[in-house]
Amino acid sequence: MTTRSLLTSAYLPALLYETGLGAVTPVVALVAAGLGARLDQAALVVALVGVGQILGDVPAGALAARVGDRRAMLVAAGVACAALTVCAVAPTLPVLAGGVLLLGAASAVFHLARQAYLTEVVPVVNRARALSTLGGVSRIGIFAGPFLGAGVLHVADDLQAVFWLAVGTTLAAALVVGLAGDVDDRRTAPRGRPEQSTVALVRRHAHLLATLGLAVVLVGAVRSTRGVVLPLWSEHLGFAPATTSLVFGISGAVDMLLFYPAGKVMDRYGRLWVAVPSMLVLGGAIAVLPLTSTLGGLTVVAMVMGFGNGIGSGILMTLGADVAPPGARAQFLGVWRVLQDSGAAAGPLVVSAVAAAGSLAAGVVTMGAAGVLAAGALAVWVPRWSEHANARTRTRAAAAPPP
Repeated sequence: MTTRSLLTSAYLPALLYETGLGAVTPVVALVAAGLGARLDQAALVVALVGVGQILGDVPAGALAARVGDRRAMLVAAGVACAALTVCAVAPTLPVLAGGVLLLGAASAVFHLARQAYLTEVVPVVNRARALSTLGGVSRIGIFAGPFLGAGVLHVADDLQAVFWLAVGTTLAAALVVGLAGDVDDRRTAPRGRPEQSTVALVRRHAHLLATLGLAVVLVGAVRSTRGVVLPLWSEHLGFAPATTSLVFGISGAVDMLLFYPAGKVMDRYGRLWVAVPSMLVLGGAIAVLPLTSTLGGLTVVAMVMGFGNGIGSGILMTLGADVAPPGARAQFLGVWRVLQDSGAAAGPLVVSAVAAAGSLAAGVVTMGAAGVLAAGALAVWVPRWSEHANARTRTRAAAAPPP
């Protein structure tokens, strides 16, 4: 497997797809408001992307298991184009909400198929680098998308134009996937009905999902919280929206720079060397955020958050690939992503609930503590389930007799 083949079959499509998604994300709330939505209704419409991802994760695994990862990406791109078109021409708020929900489900299929594909074709010694690079490329697309969307808005002065931009990038991603073809012969065999149902798969791996899966939920929650508490605390301090965007952009830039070193450390020394420090740093930075009162302090903490999140790039995808059963990888990864996406949806809700009951600072500190708890859960359960947790688990796995 060459770097060039991975570029065309996985990384370039991911960059194109995520750029379009990043471009439309800030616009959805504005379009909803233009259709008469109140602020809380507009926020709910934006949240439907995450709801669609959760609803689509398990079907995504079943689809990839049946038709193959590459074909699943093509199907997802087609559905995403249809969803974006619905959003662009939506005459009413419910129609827009339906398009956003469908876009989230299509994204679940696209994300799952890329992860399953790389898990299958990349040797295990390079797995973490491959998946952390995938996570890094996605971050770059999400980071660049809003700037590209802003450029389109400057020229077209029409919010719907951003959706058409995303249709173009999604079609380009599908074209790249189609022209790349199947890189690995193992993925070209005809597919059929999965050997076991998803329910049976969950029952078989119930202990793993109840233990390491809990850590996955916590990690997802802490990571998503970063994107909420930083702008909220900046607004609490009275900084202008442009200043908040700049601080958030600096944090994102630090985040993007670290994906490849993170993958290299995971491949060389084991997953724990990245997983635990990532959560300790990110959780600690979130916990001390309420102590900041100046722009300088806020920026430093934001950069530390970016560092903590960046060194953990690809960790959940890598752990999922490590523990996924070879005969049902796509199905298992669909369930795995349900845990990951559920955590991502729960994090901001916890902040909101605690803030409503007490204060914003209390909500922020609560999620900082969740980061420390996530680090502890990873330290306990990753060695239990992944033979690539550290050097000791690898040595033990290498010495074990074949199953």
